[in-house]
Amino acid sequence: MRPGRPRRPGRSGAAGRPGVRGLGRGPEAARQQRRLRLVSPGETARALKTTGQEVLAFWSRERSTVRQGFTALAISTGVGMAAGIVLGRMEGLLAQLPGLMVLVPAAIGMRGAIFGALGARLGTGMLTGQFSGRLTRGDFGSQNVAAAALLSVSSSAFAAVAARAMAAIFGLPSISVWELMVVSVVGGILSSAFVLVGVLFLARTALRRSWDMDAIGSPLITATGDIVTLPALVAATFLVGLGQISIVLGMVLALLAVVAVWRNLRSPAAITRRIAAESLPVLAYAAIMDIFAGTVLEARLETLLVSPALLVLIPPFIATCGSLGGILSARLGSDLHLGLLRPRRWPEALAGLEASVIVLFSLAAFSGVGLIGHLAAQAAGLESPGVLTMAGITLGGGLLAIGFMFAVAYYAATATYRFGLDPDNYGIPIVTATMDFLGVICLVAAIAVAGLTV
Repeated sequence: MRPGRPRRPGRSGAAGRPGVRGLGRGPEAARQQRRLRLVSPGETARALKTTGQEVLAFWSRERSTVRQGFTALAISTGVGMAAGIVLGRMEGLLAQLPGLMVLVPAAIGMRGAIFGALGARLGTGMLTGQFSGRLTRGDFGSQNVAAAALLSVSSSAFAAVAARAMAAIFGLPSISVWELMVVSVVGGILSSAFVLVGVLFLARTALRRSWDMDAIGSPLITATGDIVTLPALVAATFLVGLGQISIVLGMVLALLAVVAVWRNLRSPAAITRRIAAESLPVLAYAAIMDIFAGTVLEARLETLLVSPALLVLIPPFIATCGSLGGILSARLGSDLHLGLLRPRRWPEALAGLEASVIVLFSLAAFSGVGLIGHLAAQAAGLESPGVLTMAGITLGGGLLAIGFMFAVAYYAATATYRFGLDPDNYGIPIVTATMDFLGVICLVAAIAVAGLTV
C-alpha cells in the first residue's frame, strides 16, 4: 500500500479512509459534511475551470469557513501591524547591529513554518481521531509537540549561519556568526515557547467549538509568531556585545542545535522521527528563502530607514502572504487526504474553487494592511507617503503575489502527496517561506511602481 493513500503517512492508528474515526463530534463532523457537500465527482474531476456561478455557490457552501477566515485574517493583520510598529521603532537597533535585518524575516518566518505545520497536523489529527486535545507521554499530540520544539532550536541555529553567510556573499556588513547565533537561538526559544502555548490552546478550542482549523490555524499562528518574535529578538540582543561571553554562549547554543537534530532523528517516537526527517530539509529551504528576503531588505535598509512607514508594512504584508498561503496549503492538503482532490499535473476544478476563497480574502486583507499601516505609522509618529499610496502598494503587491502563491501551494501539496509524504510537513513551510521571499519582491516592485525609491 502506498503511504498517504488512503493511510496518512507517519500517523499510526489512522488506517482506513481518513476522516472515518471520531467523526461524531467537533471539526471532524464538520469536515465530513464538507466532504459530502463540497462538489460532485464530475465537478471535482474537471480541469481548473470554474464559472462565476460555481464560485458564488462554493462561497455560499463554505460561508462558515469564509467567516472564520476573515476573522482570523483580521486578527492576524492587526497583530502583524503591531509587529510592524515594533520593527519601525527598531530603526536604531537595525543600524547599530548590521546584519540583523537579514535575520528578521527568517526569525519571523520559521515560527510560522514550524508551528503552522504543527497546527495543520493537529487539525488533521482531529479529522482522523488521533488528537483528542490532551497530551500524554508518547501519544500523537506529544510527539508532534516534541518535534516542533526541537525543530525550533535547530532551525534558529541554521538561520544564524545562513544569515552570516549570505551577508558575506553579498558584501553586506554584519555582526559575527556567534552573535547572530545568540540572537537567533535565544530569540527563537523565547518566541517558540509562547507560540507553542498558543497553538495548543487554539487546537483545543477548535476541537471543542467545531472550528475549521485549516481556515483559522495559519493566520492566528502566524499572528502569534509575529507579535512575539520581534520583542524576543530585541531581548536577545542584550546578550550581544559582551565579548568572549557572547562567543562562548553562541558556541554552546550551536552545540545545543546539533543535539536537537540528533534527538529528533534518533527519537524512539516514530511520529517525531518522521516529522524531523521530512521537516529538516524543507525548513532549511525555508530558512534560506527567508534569508534571501532579509538580504533584499538589508540591501535597501538606508531607504527604508528614511521612510520608516514602509518598515511598518513589512511584517503584516509578509504575514498576510504567509497566512493566505498557509490557508490554501492546509485546505488542499486536507482535500487530498479526504479523497476530494487528486494530485494531478493540472489543477482540478476544486483547486480553483479553493483558490477563489484566497482571492476573496486577499482583496480585503491587503487593502486593510495598507490602510491600517498608514494609520499605525501616523500614530507612531512615522512619516507616511499617504493612505492611498500605502493601500495601493499593499493591494498591488498582494495581488501580484497571489498568482505565485497558488502555484507554490498546489504543486507543493500535490508533489509531496504523490511521493507518499505528508503535505502538512511540507506544504505550509514551503509556501510560507517561498511567499516570504516572493512577497518581499512583490512589495518592493509595488513600491517602485508607486514612484518611491527603494
